[in-house]
Amino acid sequence: MSHKKIKTISDPKLKLDILSKEDVQKIHEATLHIIENVGVRFPSKRALKIWEDAGAEVDHEKKIVKVKSYLIEDALKQAPPAYTLGARDPQQNLTLDGNHVHLGTDGCGVEIIDIHTGVKRTTELQDVRDIARVADATEEVAFHWVPVSAQDAPVEARGLHELKAVWENSTKHVQTESIYNVDEAKASMEMAILLAGGKEELRKRPVLSLMQCTAPPLGHDGGSLDAALIAAEHGVPTGFMTMTACMTTGPATMAGTLAVGNAEVIAATALLQLAYPGAPVFYAAAQTASDPRLGVYTGGGPEDFLFGAATNVLADFYNIPLSMGSFATGAKEPNWQAGLEGSLSTFMASVVMSDMLLGCGFLHGSRIWSYAEMMMDCEIFSIIEKMMHGIEVNAETLALDAVAAVGPGGHYLAQKHTRNHMREIFLPQFLDRRPYSKWEETGEDARDWAVNKARKILKEHQPDPLDERISKEFERIIKSVEK
Repeated sequence: MSHKKIKTISDPKLKLDILSKEDVQKIHEATLHIIENVGVRFPSKRALKIWEDAGAEVDHEKKIVKVKSYLIEDALKQAPPAYTLGARDPQQNLTLDGNHVHLGTDGCGVEIIDIHTGVKRTTELQDVRDIARVADATEEVAFHWVPVSAQDAPVEARGLHELKAVWENSTKHVQTESIYNVDEAKASMEMAILLAGGKEELRKRPVLSLMQCTAPPLGHDGGSLDAALIAAEHGVPTGFMTMTACMTTGPATMAGTLAVGNAEVIAATALLQLAYPGAPVFYAAAQTASDPRLGVYTGGGPEDFLFGAATNVLADFYNIPLSMGSFATGAKEPNWQAGLEGSLSTFMASVVMSDMLLGCGFLHGSRIWSYAEMMMDCEIFSIIEKMMHGIEVNAETLALDAVAAVGPGGHYLAQKHTRNHMREIFLPQFLDRRPYSKWEETGEDARDWAVNKARKILKEHQPDPLDERISKEFERIIKSVEK
């Protein structure tokens, strides 16, 4: 099998300090105060029993748990600080160690701008397959979130159909937030075991990871909790994503919203560690602000960018990896707003070295998938990846021999030094650097080039096929859940 490139950010030279140690400690103490005195809702019998057995105060009627600070802190110490996300192709395994930034698609969109007609429509299973193929051929995309909802698949096994569709069309790691209950969770583990080659192989190289969204403020979904516990039992990395928003599901202040979201995430993370000490977990967040005029989700703005950087500081404090929402713009189409919000949110999350970035390809607050947006988001990530490596200064890069050879008034085009280093200069795919007259003549722009590239990939790219035996076993597992 040939080597496959994945573009990630590693060993950066740019850094950002967004919160002081004192700030982080204050947020941590506020979080523990919330968990101990206000409580977090856990509507799962299994979760409530785990908490009760650990010595927490449990209100079974309201499903609210209040936990002493030491229980939370002791549990979090069990979480591994680093591990590997496995891929169907082991060459595409991903290291989560705080020194790499990996880009992924976002998840559960319900509408798509059709790649052939340009018309917005409801998403279906074929879209999951097609997006997976395009992402498989795109080196900036390191892993998949199941991107859109297969709304033409049976609801009781929809998440399993989506997993099968991605695994059949890509060799990269798959993460999903579409596994909501015990039956689907057990079936997804069975599928992952098959793909990895056994239970112990899955623990060593988890080809699947689960994301579960919290139910803010200070709540969780019962089915998601049960699914997360099953994943933890099998050594499958699991994260809880808070999406608290200033003024609606969180306080109007950013620090208060950070504390509320943090309470949701670390309380659930501690639960998994109490049940299965050492289970791989990650922190996840996509916090935002509500628009003061409309009270609606913004999906972009300075609060999002600051949350993106601050949340990684919290994840580092707890010494666990982070999955951070970045590109999910509030723009309705690929335009200046999408570029602005995607660039700033992703730069802020990257400069603090968030392990996983989500949102690539989405518009309108993760509702609408766009192939053009996906391609242009990847270009943004490439620019940031180039910036993050900074400027290397040594005898070779100072180029004194070339400077002497050219002297005053010459040029460097014919120099051997130029030939040796010219490929280091960033070459965009979609930034328009043409002369004005050429742009005026064709009328094409970045969106045209981006969607044409995606069409070309869909037409020409054939991912490495999944073993037919495994595909048939996947089908059997899915049908058993549907029955």
